[in-house]
Amino acid sequence: MDFDSFIVEGLKTTTMAAMIRCLLRTSQTSAKFVVRKESLQNARSLSSLADLPETHKMLQKSCRDFVDNELIPIAGKLDKEHTYPKDVIKKMGELGLMSVDVPSEEGGTGLDYLAYAIAMEEISRGCASTGCIMSVNNSLYLGPINKWATPAQKEVFQEPYLHGDRVGCFALSEPGNGSDAGAASTVATLDGDSWILNGTKSWITNGYESEATVVFATTDKSQKHKGISAFLVPKPIAGLSLGKKEDKLGIKATSTCNLIFEDCRIPRENLLGEPGFGFKIAMQTLDAGRIGIAGQALGIAQASFECAIEYAQKRMAFGSPISKMQTIQSKLADMELRTESARLLTYKAALLKDAGKPYTKEAAMAKLAASEAATFCSHQAIQILGGMGYVTDMPAERHYRDARITEIYEGTSEIQRLVIAGNLLKEYHAS
Repeated sequence: MDFDSFIVEGLKTTTMAAMIRCLLRTSQTSAKFVVRKESLQNARSLSSLADLPETHKMLQKSCRDFVDNELIPIAGKLDKEHTYPKDVIKKMGELGLMSVDVPSEEGGTGLDYLAYAIAMEEISRGCASTGCIMSVNNSLYLGPINKWATPAQKEVFQEPYLHGDRVGCFALSEPGNGSDAGAASTVATLDGDSWILNGTKSWITNGYESEATVVFATTDKSQKHKGISAFLVPKPIAGLSLGKKEDKLGIKATSTCNLIFEDCRIPRENLLGEPGFGFKIAMQTLDAGRIGIAGQALGIAQASFECAIEYAQKRMAFGSPISKMQTIQSKLADMELRTESARLLTYKAALLKDAGKPYTKEAAMAKLAASEAATFCSHQAIQILGGMGYVTDMPAERHYRDARITEIYEGTSEIQRLVIAGNLLKEYHAS
């Protein structure tokens, strides 16, 4: 099918779900070729930042329609009741949104990271919790498995997690290491044909719902961060218990808990990559994951803006809509400026990744700018709504609560600045 026929076929589709399937099931179309070709060709120019490729525009609109119809109507209830959106995740899996950049020949959707960033923004615009679940499964769980796992490992730990039937999680953080990812106190000891894991992992998103996890543990303490290895652990399994569900400020429809390993025995072949590669795997995974979190933060920022501008156009004061007041207009302008600036940084980071170029600095810049834009926009939205922004009748307060985590997980804003500065110094030293 040529590209023009592909577009026409998509536009003929009568239902939104079928349209997304038409776009995403790339094994049946040439979409994968078109998307990757366009991304590679445009990565060195500004044109891809100024105007998205047609396939990405279709994906964006299809995801937006799905969110408007399926997710926004229930997002407030999911938040209030702390309910995991199992049915929504299953639908998203059927649409290809739970394995966006896994190659189509391996059963995934086969799109690129620009498509992933766009989809993450649109889903998170409707529900940041759902966006978080999508992000963990796509970039933190499937990301390292797709890159480092053997074919036999992929059969067990990748294939069942592509379509929303199951989700995975990522276990790096610990109660005592915080931003120091290289200080892993969880240990893995080789015992014959098994590894035995002992230790506690903290702040694990999808901890209760996931059926497998990528775990990082020290295998050689003398090597410090070079002595960390990565492992694939099925759940449930003997020797692994779950801590209490954390009662969080935001993203309340996700579960967050500790994973507690007490003589947890896994097969020797569950080592991911080579011994001592764990820290490298974790850092590469976080680089890519930050693009997804930038997309999530953009969705929160955009939702906050849309909530604010809709209210400002309807709210009357002194005989006219408050949107005509210069103070309100100034807030709206600043919200749009920060969101669009962060969006362009996010697209650039995604395009660099798709082109196979270094993107660590750009991913950190995107994550930093987008998360701070989400916090700013959600704050300003409440200011514009006034008292209505402070009550749960409106979504503004949920956006405000959800935004805060984007400046913390997958590297705090302070860590992002260190990453950016470190890469800058290397670039200028090299020149």
